[in-house]
Amino acid sequence: MAYEEYGDGPHAVIALHGWFGSAAAWRPLRPHLDGARFRYVFPDYRGYGSRLEESGDYSLKEAAADVLGLADRLGLERFSLVGHSMGGAVMQRVLADAPHRVRAMVGISPVPASGVPFDDQGWALFSGAAEERANRRAIIDLTTGNRLSGVWLDAVVSQSWRHSTPDAVAGYLQAWAKTDFHTEIKGSTVEVKVIVGEHDPALGADVMEATFRLWYPRCEVEVLSNAGHYAIDETPIALATSVEEFLAQR
Repeated sequence: MAYEEYGDGPHAVIALHGWFGSAAAWRPLRPHLDGARFRYVFPDYRGYGSRLEESGDYSLKEAAADVLGLADRLGLERFSLVGHSMGGAVMQRVLADAPHRVRAMVGISPVPASGVPFDDQGWALFSGAAEERANRRAIIDLTTGNRLSGVWLDAVVSQSWRHSTPDAVAGYLQAWAKTDFHTEIKGSTVEVKVIVGEHDPALGADVMEATFRLWYPRCEVEVLSNAGHYAIDETPIALATSVEEFLAQR
């Protein structure tokens, strides 16, 4: 099974996980979702979760094609997309490839369609995360504002380590950091909400104003209090409320 599901409502939502995530990473949010109004589908990418043994080229195009293939199998002609971090880039790639199928989009600390620039030190830290647990821990700590407990950091690292392969982590880093396709989505009239944590130094409001807000005429940006890059874990009730209030009107 390459995905998890929650709810059976009429509004289909495909939720795309981040670089250190998997379909299972959405579970803290699920108790706070409205399953009567929405049908949530949580896929795994190749090399993650239930697809650990499935290889690929780990590109955004491939991930988006897999999402569209899953939507076809589930009979979802139109759907909304929610993307966390790297999932925000995959979400936009789906839009670029099948704009007529996307109802609305919500990005949670999403990677822009232009990729993410790194200096040499930052690239060494992130590229080393494929093989080093310590690098993953340092990245998670950094992107949540160096303010959360070591117990939580270790739990996120352990989940990431169990639910991903080194090849997938290395390959998808190249995909989300180095791929620039923003000219393909610029000017899209799809309605977009971007939610960022106040303690995320990497993908905060300034980055969203310089990317998403410039490219999508119908985009709004919200800053969540008491959250960093992992609002799914840090503030699940506030996040679920924000996501569903937006999608319910689309």
